[in-house]
Amino acid sequence: MSHQSELIATDIEAYLKQHEQKELLRFITCGSVDDGKSTLIGRLLYDSKMIYEDQLSQLEADSKIVGTTGGGFDPALLTDGLKAEREQGITIDVAYRYFSTAKRKFIIADTPGHEQYTRNMATGASTANLAIILIDARHGVLTQTKRHSFIVSLLGIRHVIVAINKMDLVDYSEERFEEISAQYRNFSDRLDPFELHFLPISALLGDNVVDRSENMPWYGGGTLMNMLETIYIGSDRNLQDFRLPVQYVNRPNLDFRGFCGTVASGTIRPGEEIMVLPSRQKSKVKEIVTFDGALDEAFAPLSITLTLEDEIDASRGDMIVRPGNVPRVRDSFEAMMVWMNEDALVPGKTYLIKHTTQTLPGTIDSLRYKVDVNTLHRSPTPQLQLNEIGRVGVSLSGPLYFDSYRRNRTTGAFIVVDRISNATVAAGMILDRDGSATASVWDDEPASEVTSPDEVSAVTDEERAARFGQQPATVLLTGLTGAGKTAIGQALERRLFDMGRAVSIIDGENVRKGLSRDLGFSAADRSENLRRSAYLAHALNEAGVICVASFVAPSEAVRQKVGGVIGSNRFVVVHVATPIEICRDRDTKGQYAKADAGELLNFPGVTAEYEPPADPDVTVDASKMSIDECVDAVLDVLRDKSIIR
Repeated sequence: MSHQSELIATDIEAYLKQHEQKELLRFITCGSVDDGKSTLIGRLLYDSKMIYEDQLSQLEADSKIVGTTGGGFDPALLTDGLKAEREQGITIDVAYRYFSTAKRKFIIADTPGHEQYTRNMATGASTANLAIILIDARHGVLTQTKRHSFIVSLLGIRHVIVAINKMDLVDYSEERFEEISAQYRNFSDRLDPFELHFLPISALLGDNVVDRSENMPWYGGGTLMNMLETIYIGSDRNLQDFRLPVQYVNRPNLDFRGFCGTVASGTIRPGEEIMVLPSRQKSKVKEIVTFDGALDEAFAPLSITLTLEDEIDASRGDMIVRPGNVPRVRDSFEAMMVWMNEDALVPGKTYLIKHTTQTLPGTIDSLRYKVDVNTLHRSPTPQLQLNEIGRVGVSLSGPLYFDSYRRNRTTGAFIVVDRISNATVAAGMILDRDGSATASVWDDEPASEVTSPDEVSAVTDEERAARFGQQPATVLLTGLTGAGKTAIGQALERRLFDMGRAVSIIDGENVRKGLSRDLGFSAADRSENLRRSAYLAHALNEAGVICVASFVAPSEAVRQKVGGVIGSNRFVVVHVATPIEICRDRDTKGQYAKADAGELLNFPGVTAEYEPPADPDVTVDASKMSIDECVDAVLDVLRDKSIIR
């Protein structure tokens, strides 16, 4: 279905051209049972005039027979088309619907809420740009809400709208809306970060779906339709890493040899150099051929045929890439996997691993843990049952060409096929781990929690506190390069030592000279450097010592992981918020100038993002405050938290 336009009557070709060039947004609806997912989609299509007259007549008739609204119009029947769905008033299979507005085209996947259909929900989410997670305003965040949110995070969906539905049943209460929003934020903070929006709606009555609700004047945001039309998804596609899995070699005559496939990511132009994996033969692109003619540039997700200047060998399952930007080529990898079969996963059994256009025999040789999606805790397990999610190690009979799923959702995904039944038994997402020392291993924690000190030491926390007259803690000083973190940290250490406290300082630059001398400055390496330092600080705290840690620590998510290692009652975050202009003036090593010139990559504040702490314990500005004043501010926090007296 498409929106109405004056161009349809006056210039159909212009309308079709305009329609063809619209951006496509794929989104899913998910959440717990009876939260109103199907009703929301039906209301969205109904209020935006996207239902044909014959469909509407049939829906009105069906509503009187199998509807769940007491004979009134039931929008859920538009997507719940299976007989069992209508009888039970639930969604079982994934239902897809297409519509468009003047601004965008949309494909909706209505996914089931029941736990037993989690695999169906994962299928619908695998290609989505955005997820609408519905929450019943009467019940709040439920188990399935958490389960689906975890899968949304796992599958790399970057945009999430939390639609708090059935507001009419709680008297359109702003307090209830804020309560559920806070409840969801507390859970989602532990997931991989995504863009989050909260929206109060009544799907059955249409409040804030297409039209603004007069019943909720306290809500100042946009409607659901407004959000769907305006959320920016242009940066979701990977346009850097060119990947073309070869699906078919087109050889109609002696004068033409073309390599056909769908561009997984990146861009390519005629004349650019390419390399074929696994042979590593190089050539240049002669022409980009499509049904509609030759292209000057191709990008994801176009289906194209490449002709090359040289006669080189490539066949189905090979991958065409750029010589200076190649994926990992390995016969093993680590992955998170959703098990989708009634029969449990059997580690060591041989399956078929299908990845892009390549299919290889392989085994799931290790099952490291499964994830409790309610608490996000990991626990050892000998097998994965239907709908369970776990981390696995996969070994293959030959090399695979892949990227991590976070970087590339096409070349980072795979499915597992049973060799006997030919059934798809699992879907997997390859982790950003390559086994090298430089990879961040936050997710490699053992399934058990950090061993508590009373299990390994004969000295209790109380005895250490009595000896040193303090509670152990880690004070993280985070800020841009040149902000004054080290100077403040050293002065804080001196002041605490002069007060008779047991204190030690660790500095990011010094840690890199020893413990992390093998690391660079990529986002993964910075994360790994902070992980190692977090465990060093944790060990100092276990000995009763106050640890002052001075690090750039640009990622809020990584800082939160550090807090998880240290313990929230021991972790103090100090944001050294010196303006970047002052930091540049203090830069004696010329790092900012090198970053401006493109010589320093991943430099926070210039060529990489620095995310200020969301809720620091104290913020100091070394351009407006003296070092002593900064130290005083930190000491006040330590006293307020009863770390020192």
